[in-house]
Amino acid sequence: MTNKVALVTGSSRGVGKATAIALAKEGYDIVINYARSKSAALETVKEIEDLGRKALLIKANVGDVSKIKKMFEEIDEAFGRLDVFISNAASGVLRPAMELEESHWDWTMNINSKALLFCAQEAAKLMEKNGGGKIVSLSSLGSIRYLENYTTVGVSKAAVEALTRYLSVELASKNIVVNAVSGGAIDTEALKHFPNREELLDDARKHTPAGRMVEIEDMVKVVKFLVSDDSFMIRGQTIIVDGGRSLLV
Repeated sequence: MTNKVALVTGSSRGVGKATAIALAKEGYDIVINYARSKSAALETVKEIEDLGRKALLIKANVGDVSKIKKMFEEIDEAFGRLDVFISNAASGVLRPAMELEESHWDWTMNINSKALLFCAQEAAKLMEKNGGGKIVSLSSLGSIRYLENYTTVGVSKAAVEALTRYLSVELASKNIVVNAVSGGAIDTEALKHFPNREELLDDARKHTPAGRMVEIEDMVKVVKFLVSDDSFMIRGQTIIVDGGRSLLV
């Protein structure tokens, strides 16, 4: 019997890497996608193979539809199926709204929003072959509240959450469950690009009702729940994992 297969985009580090390894521990063979950091992606591959699972490494900029199509052709050729798709890859230009240029907007929207739509289209075709699947997209609190310098990313993540709702309804007949996970500030490598990184971390440490800031594992646990059979009746939802921070002013 062929093992179930999961694709995690942007899985060379951070939440993506942790999710890929967690799914490998659950018995999935994993498709590791990266755009730049090959050495980090290879480390993820090794960790997955050390768990006794197969790992397929694919370099692809998911903001480019032609690259998306090629990636899914490789997945089909290697495994002939896909059971889980985690839309994790993200990028963005961190500037105030009045300083944004068209190229900044296009780059961020392509990788964060357009990628979900066109990857989901291809994923659904493979999932349908085996009776269904699960799609989980990653979002952030900037989709629903103002964060400094976060305009392009926040708007792109709002689009991700809206797409999650639309895809959930339209793919339900194919037995594909679609949801999103939105995280509070997490001390990952991605946060190092934020001009106000220390301010964000300080806020999360001091003002999160749960008593600590969000950690990568907190996100991974919710993703694992959403790809499990236990979440079957949860559809088109964005689950916020922030320890209650967004409930406060």
